[in-house]
Amino acid sequence: MDTELDERKRKILKAIIQTYLETGEPVGSRTISKYTDLNLSSATIRNEMSDLEEMGYILQPHTSAGRIPSDKGYRLYVDELMREKEQEVADIKNMVIEKTDRMEKVLQQVVRVLASSTNYATLITGPEYHRNKVKFIQLSKVNEEQLLAVIVVEGNLVKNQMIDLDETINDEQILKLNLLLNTQLNGLTIEEINLGMIKKMKEQAGIHSGIISKVVDTVAEAIAVSEEDVPVYTSGATNIFKYPELSDSSKASQLISTFEERQKLVDMIKGAAEEQDGEENTGIQVYIGNESSMEPLRDCSVVTTTYDMGNGMRGTIGIVGPKRMDYENVVDNLKTLKVQLDAVFKKPDTGE
Repeated sequence: MDTELDERKRKILKAIIQTYLETGEPVGSRTISKYTDLNLSSATIRNEMSDLEEMGYILQPHTSAGRIPSDKGYRLYVDELMREKEQEVADIKNMVIEKTDRMEKVLQQVVRVLASSTNYATLITGPEYHRNKVKFIQLSKVNEEQLLAVIVVEGNLVKNQMIDLDETINDEQILKLNLLLNTQLNGLTIEEINLGMIKKMKEQAGIHSGIISKVVDTVAEAIAVSEEDVPVYTSGATNIFKYPELSDSSKASQLISTFEERQKLVDMIKGAAEEQDGEENTGIQVYIGNESSMEPLRDCSVVTTTYDMGNGMRGTIGIVGPKRMDYENVVDNLKTLKVQLDAVFKKPDTGE
């Protein structure tokens, strides 16, 4: 980091660069006085701008009283911006790893307790991201042929993607693409990113329009979670042997096999969760016999509900037992568990 600039000069330089990138016009002291939180007079800002010009960070075009960034100014801005954003992304990754590890332990414990307290087979899916919004996009150069795109979406899910370059690109152009992408896409879901918006961004990106297409594709991949990536935690599958109507060898082996086919379980309980979305009562769904979409479960009842981690992340809890299951006990357990999980995952981090 360049040590010759104090905090005030840095803020003024940053304001000049950001304003110039937005407008393409030389920036005057009066404009800076409106856009910074320094509460300085135009005269004081003019003096600081003169110092920045002497140091080589900004230039004054002959035909204007305003200033524009020099290569040296851009370099300082880009270096500090990238350093700041890389740290931000690193912090998010660490937090996600920590929360994921904690979440897995919680869900594994919950599914065991639920199987024990109900005497039925139980399952819980890890959270999926619903209607994620883009939080942050960072492009950075890896080498002359490649860029690294880092996409952070709601829930702090991070997606990294290497982008092959078909043309040369410099730091200023990368910076402008970062600003363009973040200005246009931040806060949007994939459904809100339409063709007209993409076309406009590609026009603004000029010869680098191909990068825009690849980044949008990466955003779509980051927001769309593959069903194969959804973990499923199960417990108590052998509890079905306690019920005569389910314990004959053929039915029992089918049920045990079903619990081992994780993808089918995900499909079943995801379907249940989607059907119950928007329900205003208990949020609990019951499937009896033939109401289940899976053949091996036609002699069973399946009770499901969702838990909510906040930030658009939801998972599903399911209990599988005989049709004569103790519905009151199951529903009470699910209600209590849903409230507890919502509280655990939604409460703010204390840093402990």
